[in-house]
Amino acid sequence: MFSKRSIRQSFLIQLIISSASLIIIFSSILYFYIESSILEEKYQELLVYAKNISSNQSIYGPEVPSPEAFLGLNIEVIYLKQSLLDIDFFETTKDNKSLLVLMHPFDLDELSYIKITKDITTTRALLDKILNYLFIINIAGFLLVVIYAIALSKMLVTPVKTLSNKLSNMNEHLMRPIKTEELPEEFEPLGETINHLISRIQNFVKYQKELFIGTAHELKTPLAVIKLKNQVTLIKKRSIEEYIDAIKVTNKTVDEMNIIVSNILNIGRQEGAQLEKPQEVNVIQILKQKADDFELLAANEGKTLHMHFEPNGFSAILQVGLLNQIVQNFLQNALKFTPKDKNVTLRSSLNSYGLLIEVIDEGCGIDESSDLFAPFKREGNKSGVGLGLFLAKSAADALGAKISIKNRTDGVSGTVASLNLSSKLSCILPV
Repeated sequence: MFSKRSIRQSFLIQLIISSASLIIIFSSILYFYIESSILEEKYQELLVYAKNISSNQSIYGPEVPSPEAFLGLNIEVIYLKQSLLDIDFFETTKDNKSLLVLMHPFDLDELSYIKITKDITTTRALLDKILNYLFIINIAGFLLVVIYAIALSKMLVTPVKTLSNKLSNMNEHLMRPIKTEELPEEFEPLGETINHLISRIQNFVKYQKELFIGTAHELKTPLAVIKLKNQVTLIKKRSIEEYIDAIKVTNKTVDEMNIIVSNILNIGRQEGAQLEKPQEVNVIQILKQKADDFELLAANEGKTLHMHFEPNGFSAILQVGLLNQIVQNFLQNALKFTPKDKNVTLRSSLNSYGLLIEVIDEGCGIDESSDLFAPFKREGNKSGVGLGLFLAKSAADALGAKISIKNRTDGVSGTVASLNLSSKLSCILPV
């Protein structure tokens, strides 16, 4: 039922110990309060008798007490060799009887004192009964606490078992999000985190399948071209120049294959980068550095890179390599599809989710109905393997960020590539 690392067992032990300690402390305080209250009442009673005798030479005061009050009462005058500093009050036992004794000054010149003894055997028996009842109540309360602790711990681990059962029945082909509205409020963040993980796994499985299929397709085509050119070359004897031309075509095809292989290796490197330890960085500072790098490249291509960053500083805990990869891919695509003498804008701003990073170009736009983040997906007639956005999407998922690419809606042709970093792992830096 329990293991050495069982949270439920630890919770049970802590709850039982704390509850038992609370019951014992409360019962002890209650008993000592009852005992002290009763003894204080007896003390005041004997003190009244002593004062009456000292002042009136009689046990009676203004009001004559009932005869029962004098039962078990013994009064005598004693003489001491030295005076007491104060009134002495104590409890003693004699002949199996509990006695309260009060020593009160009577005539200090003669060193005489009134000694009043009260038999409180019945009172002490009553206190013993109260103590026994409290002990029985403590045992019953302790048993109730144990039962309650077991029921409470079982209730608390029920949602965890429910999540565990749902996850254990899932595989890469049958993954369904967990309905967080069916979970207790305290477990909703855990459910949302698991759903995010499930979504990432689904995307990973989906894109990995597409990656394998796309890789096979992309490599099959140049291999077929190489084989066909070699077969044509071997049909008949040719001149040296014709052989050289055939080898050049083959080498060009091999270079294309190397580009595909290099990009596939980048996927492996990025998965390694996702395992890097996150560090706290100023995202705005990284964006400024990246903008400086691409500003000269844009100018060299006859294009203009505009920059606008808000706020002045934004601290976030993330893998810097993944952030650089996303922003770099956005800027490379923007410059690739933006005609000469046109503009590209890199900007950042705050929204309800966190920090929004946008790269806006003036290119030809995109087909929003297609999955641009799928591997080997190409837009337009530009060269490329089609793995850049696939890597960017994978990096954004690892950062827990949102990524999107949409057409501009301000009447200008072009696209807006955006990355939205969550504010949960970041904060605004003071100016």
